[in-house]
Amino acid sequence: MLKKYFLTGLAILLPLALTLAILGWVVNLLTEPFIGIVSALLTEFNIINRGFLFLTPEQTLRYGSQLLILIFLFFVTVGLGIITRSFFINALLDLGDRIMRKIPIVKTVYKTVQEIIKSLFGSDTISFKQVVMVAFPHPGVYALGLVARDAPSVCSKPIGEELISVLIPTTPNPTSGYLLMYKKRDLIFVDMSPDEAIKFIVSCGVIVPKEKTK
Repeated sequence: MLKKYFLTGLAILLPLALTLAILGWVVNLLTEPFIGIVSALLTEFNIINRGFLFLTPEQTLRYGSQLLILIFLFFVTVGLGIITRSFFINALLDLGDRIMRKIPIVKTVYKTVQEIIKSLFGSDTISFKQVVMVAFPHPGVYALGLVARDAPSVCSKPIGEELISVLIPTTPNPTSGYLLMYKKRDLIFVDMSPDEAIKFIVSCGVIVPKEKTK
């Protein structure tokens, strides 16, 4: 019976002892090259100069130095991982961009979408920030539109007047629509935010923007 208890205790303690031994070996391996410098600095600034609990001052100095070294190595490792990962991702995105720009037909669509995204989400863009009412699909009937920007000069010159590009979203899917060019005098500017206009369009006119009090 005693033998069984002994073997059971040994089965519990032996893996724990081996784990602690391996962990101690790894800690010593990582901290040994720096422990002399860190211990000297701690001693110089008199940071650790006494024992702690059952540890002697020398043991406290050594274990404290190892703890500081491990913390420092942890942050250095994380920093290297962040830098390496960021560099790898940027390199991967740059490689993908170069590949997409070399594929026939695809490169045209890719460049166009890229320019649209830059235009929409650029910090200095004013596209789709102004809501207007325009005559559509014929005079006397009005639709909500979002001002994109000034129409290309190649389109304005034949008319002899500046045109403005307006996106007319469709209901209930505002991601599709019509791009129409209007004279500025034909636009009716509305005191409505783009979000309110999109909600009104998506809801098929059910969600009505609240009237603003001046």
